[in-house]
Amino acid sequence: MHLFDPKRGFMGGYAIVGGHMPVAVGLALASSYLKNGRIVLNIFGDGAVNQGEFHESLNLASVWKLPVFFLCENNLYGMGTDVRRVSAEPEIHKRACAYNIPAERVDGMDLLAVREAARRAVEWVRRGKGPYFLEAVTYRFRGHSMADPEFYRDKEEVQRWKEQDPVVRFQRHLEDEGLISEEDANSLQEEAEAAIDEAVRFAEESPEPPLEALYEDVYKEGN
Repeated sequence: MHLFDPKRGFMGGYAIVGGHMPVAVGLALASSYLKNGRIVLNIFGDGAVNQGEFHESLNLASVWKLPVFFLCENNLYGMGTDVRRVSAEPEIHKRACAYNIPAERVDGMDLLAVREAARRAVEWVRRGKGPYFLEAVTYRFRGHSMADPEFYRDKEEVQRWKEQDPVVRFQRHLEDEGLISEEDANSLQEEAEAAIDEAVRFAEESPEPPLEALYEDVYKEGN
């Protein structure tokens, strides 16, 4: 959430729900002003769409025809609340129409469908036509946090969605197309798990940072 790397064009994650949307619009405005050809990808969840920043950001992006690709990951639950209980229009992409922004909904569990929809969005934005809005309907298999008892949904629902796991679906597609074997997939899975295990080991065996590290990169050094 708190990673940041401008050298790679990654302008950070933000703890305030919806708080990064005005930042994305500001970056898009800078790109438009500088005419550097860059576009901004703004990713947010369904829990952000009832925030004022959502509406303000879409409105300004549309009025100024800014190069922003708004991508909503709608996993149906903002923390523990079903989107249908808090949204008068649960099909979130339809909200973008109020701001004259082209929008569509895609199966977020289908990697290839998302790729094609994202390609259309990027092409639209790069042609200078203004923002584009894509709603990817997906699902969160686990609770919002370790303290989430998940009383707001039943296990049968979770299991139904797990059967649409995008990783598993894409693996089946590759196998059906003869592009990968089951053995290849298992080998890649083992490599990924080994890399994660090594990262965990490194973190757990690393020394605790000193107390003065609390103040590093917090304030700008004075002249």
